[in-house]
Amino acid sequence: MLIKMAKGLDFEKPILELELKISELKALAADGSIDLSEEIKKLEARLEKVRREVFESLSPWQKVQIARHPKRPYTLDYINMIMVDFVELHGDRMFYDDKAMVGGFAKIDGDKVLVIGHQKGRDTKENLIRNFGSAHPEGYRKAIRLMELAEKFNIPIITFIDTPGAYPGIGAEERGQANSIARNLREMISLRVPIIIVVIGEGGSGGALGIGIGDRVYVMENSYYSVISPEGCAAILWKDRLKAPEASEVLKLTAKDLLKLKIIDGEIQEPLGGAHRDPEQAAQAVKKCIKKALKELKLISVERLLEQRYEKFRRMGSASSSNS
Repeated sequence: MLIKMAKGLDFEKPILELELKISELKALAADGSIDLSEEIKKLEARLEKVRREVFESLSPWQKVQIARHPKRPYTLDYINMIMVDFVELHGDRMFYDDKAMVGGFAKIDGDKVLVIGHQKGRDTKENLIRNFGSAHPEGYRKAIRLMELAEKFNIPIITFIDTPGAYPGIGAEERGQANSIARNLREMISLRVPIIIVVIGEGGSGGALGIGIGDRVYVMENSYYSVISPEGCAAILWKDRLKAPEASEVLKLTAKDLLKLKIIDGEIQEPLGGAHRDPEQAAQAVKKCIKKALKELKLISVERLLEQRYEKFRRMGSASSSNS
């Protein structure tokens, strides 16, 4: 039986080679004629050690690569794993339904919530439908329409961010891309319900911020949140997109960097190797974080909630907050 090595990222090669060897030995020992248990045990111990060495010392650029992994859980995956009774709502009531942005009402352990998020595709066909997770202005108009509906019924809002950025095409600009994002920023800051933000993959530029104003902002361990993509930054600073690894260092886009800069409220730990290695475990970590935040925010009066939200974003970028 021929066993092929799974495709992975460059820095995962030592891990994938060991996994392939273990699979081959298990296949040989499957009929019981050869006892390879000791060899398999040694290789599994070696695999665990190598895996920890690799994934506990990732560079910012390597984390960006994991954030973009095609098998990483997307918004609808998290909704299906941690919520029930999801009813998707469509359209911006002006132009069309942007499938790069999904949203609707659901329940998380009995608590009613509105959930909104960017949605990528698993293959080329679906990515074309989802526009690779890059929403048009209609997507952001849909998002704020649903948020205002949640406010009307006093239902908390959860958003999942996973986009390289808002779609920059001519048509999107003609239909008011910048205006739709700006409106979302203005309206979200004053919505009278709790808002929880989770960056589950890529958090690129205004496309991320368009659904990123909230009372609690969390970034998953192998996600990134930045004013621009590493490639875009490299093209501007060095006139060379191949300088993206260096740009990733400069941008301070990882969860740990963002925590130090007081941009976010917490980092959500992922399974060793990334959320795609164990989506269910990753989803439970996200659920635990959301439930804790919901419990805390429900105890705060609406007036104080709005004050804290305003103060939170006013503090960002100040010299005192960056250096303290």
